[in-house]
This record gives sequence, C-alpha cells and structure tokens, in this order.
Amino acid sequence: MAVQEHVSETLKRAVSGGRVGHAYLFCGPRGVGKTTLARVLAMALNCPARGDDGEPCGECESCRRIWGGHTALDVVEIDAASNRGVDDARDLRERAMYAPSEEGRYKIYIVDEAHMLTREAWNALLKILEEPPPRVIFVFATTEPQKIQQAAAPILSRCQRFDFRRIGVADIVTRLRSVLESEAIAAPEDALRTIARKADGGMRDALSLLDQVIALAGGELGQDTVRRVLGLVEDERYLEILDIIGESRHADVFRVVEELLDDGYDLVEFHQGLLEVLRTLLRLRLSPEVELDLRPDLRDAFAQRAMVFQVADLVRMLSAAAEVEGSGSLRKSANPRVLVEMLLLRLSYLDRTVSLEDLVRRLGGAPPARGGAAGERPAASAGGALTSGKDGPGGGEAGDPLGAVAQDALLEPPDPPAALRSALSVEEAWAAWLDEGKGVPAGMSSFLRLSAVESAGEGVVRVKAPPGPAHERLADPNVVSGIADGLAAYLGMRPEIQVADGVEGREAASRITEEEVRDDTLKALYRKEPRLEQAVEELDLELLD
Repeated sequence: MAVQEHVSETLKRAVSGGRVGHAYLFCGPRGVGKTTLARVLAMALNCPARGDDGEPCGECESCRRIWGGHTALDVVEIDAASNRGVDDARDLRERAMYAPSEEGRYKIYIVDEAHMLTREAWNALLKILEEPPPRVIFVFATTEPQKIQQAAAPILSRCQRFDFRRIGVADIVTRLRSVLESEAIAAPEDALRTIARKADGGMRDALSLLDQVIALAGGELGQDTVRRVLGLVEDERYLEILDIIGESRHADVFRVVEELLDDGYDLVEFHQGLLEVLRTLLRLRLSPEVELDLRPDLRDAFAQRAMVFQVADLVRMLSAAAEVEGSGSLRKSANPRVLVEMLLLRLSYLDRTVSLEDLVRRLGGAPPARGGAAGERPAASAGGALTSGKDGPGGGEAGDPLGAVAQDALLEPPDPPAALRSALSVEEAWAAWLDEGKGVPAGMSSFLRLSAVESAGEGVVRVKAPPGPAHERLADPNVVSGIADGLAAYLGMRPEIQVADGVEGREAASRITEEEVRDDTLKALYRKEPRLEQAVEELDLELLD
C-alpha cells in the first residue's frame, strides 16, 4: 500500500517485532484500501514464508486464498451491514473462542462497515475486546467512525485506530497506467487524470470507472470517450456559458440549458463542473501564473474570461453556485432544470445588484470603505442585494440598480459630523447627537428619533414629541438638561429646550392609527437622511415593518 505508508509501515513493524494489537479500527473514505490492507495484515500474520521486515510472500497457498477472498479457516470477513444484530455479535464472540487451525497461526476477523453494528451488538463484543483470546485479532473497517463514537464510545479505547487518507490524483494515475500497460491499452495522460479526479480520492472507484471506459472504447481510450462515459460537459460549453454571463445575454440561458438536456447531460454533473470552472477563474484572476489542471489549448481562453470579471464578482458567483451545492436542493429536486436556470440568471444579473451593507453605510452617513476606486460601483454580496430593473417603476437607465437619483445618493456619502459641527442646523445637530449616542437618556433613543425639532428663536430648541410612555419623562428637568448638554457639543452653545406635543390636529390621548405611526416614522427617516425622501419618490418605495 504505497499510498497509505503511515499505516502499512506501522503494521509491518508491528508484525516483524511481534507487537501486533488485538483490535484495529481502520477509518477513511470508501475505496482507499481499508479492507485490502486488512487482508494484507492477515496474509502477513499467517504467511509461513514471511520476510524479516513483516512482508508476506504472496505466493504461498495461505496468501493466495486470503488475497483472493476465498474461504479460509483462520480469516473470516463479515459484512456488518447484513450481520449487525446482537445475535450475530454473540455468534462471532463464540467462534472467536476457538483456537487457530494450526500452531503459530492467527485467527483474524475482518468486520467491514463496522458502523452499521447496533449498540447491543457492540456491547456483546465489548467483553471479548477487553480480554481477547490468545492469537485472535479483530479488524474493524468503517467510513463513519463518529457513529461508533455515538453508539459505543468504549470500543474506541480498546482498538488501535488508523485514519486512511484520500489517494492523490498522481498516485491514482500511476496505478491506472500500470493496469493499462498490463492490458496493452494506450491512453493519453489527460484522460487518465479526468478519471482520477472523478474518483475523488478512491482507488476502487477509479478502477471501476476505468473498466467502464475500456468496455466502451475497446482497444483505444481517449478524452472524448472518458467524458461520454462519465457524463462530463465539454470545456467549450462552459466557455460559452461564461460569455453569456459576462455579456448579460439573459435569454440565452434558457437555450443553453435546453441544449444540455437535449444532448443527454446530467444537470447535477453540469453544476459540479460549473463550480470547478468558477473556482479555476478565481484562481487565474488572483494568480495568472498558477499551475492548473487545464487543457493547454484552452488555458488562454479561460484566462481571458477570468479578466472579464472582477475578483469580487467571481467570489459572489462561486458563493451563489456553492449555496445550491450546500443546500443539496439540486439533487433532491424533481425539476433541477429550473434551479440551474435560476442560478445562471442570477449570475448574469450580478451587474444589476448593490449590497445591502453598502446601502446602509451610505444612507447612514458612514464614510466609504478605503481603497476603492473613485466612482466604482459598490460590489453586491452573495448573501443579499437590492435590484431594480430599468423597466421597473421609477427605474433608472440600464445598468443603474437604483436609478440615477438613488445611485447619486449612494455614491456621495455625507461628510463626517466632525467637519460640520460649526455650521450644523438644529435638525442636523439633533440627528448627529442621536447617531453618536453620547449623553442620550437611557431608553429614549428610539422615542427621540421620532420627535421633531425646530429652532424657536436664538438659543431655543423646540422638541415636538409624539405621545407615548416616554413622553412623560420629558417633564423631568434632569432629562431636559441632558438633552441640552448633548446638543451643546454640536451647536456650539447650550440651547434652551422647550417640549411641545408633536401631534398636530389631534389630542394626545386619542388613538394613534397605523398610518399615522408610519408617517411619523418616515418623517424621522427623512430628517436623518434628506436624500432618502427623493429616492422614495423616484422609486415609488414603501416602508415595511
């Protein structure tokens, strides 16, 4: 097992030094050699011609029978998926009490898919693992050790655990080429690498895929044959899709998806390929000279497409595509076509979005992020964005997400309060004081934001407060004094505060309607950001709770 040296070398030294444990737990992804290495361990322990380094000869009768999976008295393989109950475990425990067939041999029990054993079955095996009979060894192989931890945590402390890693693409290609050479079949390097990547680190899956390709191709194996067998979409199609996204040809999305279905491609496989393509573009954009597993004749084409998008665009595109993968909705959906079309449409409309964070920052008066180019459009986040088409109510020109007026409001943030304190109006000073929050009476920030203020003469500020529980607190001299002290830092003087009822034309004790509350809230927002009122009128926006 050249690709699992950390396991094979440890076991070889244990065999040669006579320090073999009584129970092993082999963990790792499927197809990486867990059961194979368990068989090799059984061969080494029972091989009469074993070398001094612990390596079995592989030629004797015992080695051939164990390696071939044939019946052997001292080596028993058990599938825990179909023998998972407590009765099966008790039967195994009773069989383990018998001595090996010959002097000097070991009895080895290889339990595959060990995580399928029930809690009761593990409890039945616990005693024999604590006090094993002489020359009896258990090897448990599993892809999900966490299930054993949940069902029978004490078992883990009775076993020596080895974690198998995924097999690299280069090692899989080497093994595939060795198999093809023994069969006298030629194959290009790119075809073998495609199979190795599709195997996702599993040697067994790679060999299975190779058998399928050989069965279809006969004596000659090529990249086109591999792609047909695996159902992979050609790179040229992804280049076409990137052009559609980059040029915002939204209507062509439906055509290209329909062509994929007509040609018999699996949309799940297409989505997997799209993820890899977007990842490749991002790497090319960040590091143009990076070594990638691309066809040499198409590298320049992908590099050109990568330069069409900004790094932030590619991150958002990859995030949107990965969101579909993470939710698993594509595999579960009865109509994956709609999900793929909506994903591609979202990617093609990315130039019509503006991030919520940037919108809040601009309307809230915070300075723009440092490092951006002057006039650069704010990048939208993958988590959420506001969009407005050019045909929508009050929409601006094509490519302007919120219309000309709203766009100007976003790209021209207000000056920081420190630069305006010497010339602030009463309304501006009121809003700046509430935004900073320094000296605002506890629990009254929201109430004061709904209040209107105006100048009632030199040095006098009249506060028109709406009725409510906090209205009574304005009669407290300490609260009024605190408001005056807070405004003094922004007006350059300490004003006199006059409190008045802010609801004109109705009694303070009358019932307040929902429309009146909404109007008061809008007026407070307009006072905080005057340009918001113009944007609301232009875009016909409504205030939502």
